Parts: sequence; C-alpha cells; structure tokens
Amino acid sequence: MASFYQIISLVLNIFLFILMARVLLSWIPDVDYSNPLVRLLYDITEPILRPVRNMIPPTSGMDISPIVVFLIVYVLLRLLRF
Repeated sequence: MASFYQIISLVLNIFLFILMARVLLSWIPDVDYSNPLVRLLYDITEPILRPVRNMIPPTSGMDISPIVVFLIVYVLLRLLRF
C-alpha cells in the first residue's frame, strides 16, 4: 500500500514541476505556442486549471488559478504523508 502512495506522490510532484514550467513560460513574451513542448505543457495543465479559472476568474488581469492548484496539490501531498 505504501508504494501506491509513493506513486501518487511522484505523479503529483511531477505535475507541480510541469505547472511551474507553464507559469514560467507565461512570463516570457513571444513564446511559440505551436512548439510541441509548450503545447504538451498546456495540454497537461489546462484540464486542471480551467475549472479553477471558471470558479475564480482572473483578478485585475492576473490569473491566480495556478496558485490555487499549487495549494491544492500541496495539501494533497501533505495528506498522503500521514
């Protein structure tokens, strides 16, 4: 059973790194969104970010959905360690 939690923890940690890469890419102007790597990052993260973005719309032009998702994943990781 412990290995199941380790696998879930690994998947969540990888997702956090992918989400961080997407956030960092959003700060770079003139990113080529047709690049396969950039497209992959968006394809992985968008299904998670979209529902959060629908519940919490951008405030003053700033999208805080990645912050909310980071917090949710962090809480899940903490719960898995108990």
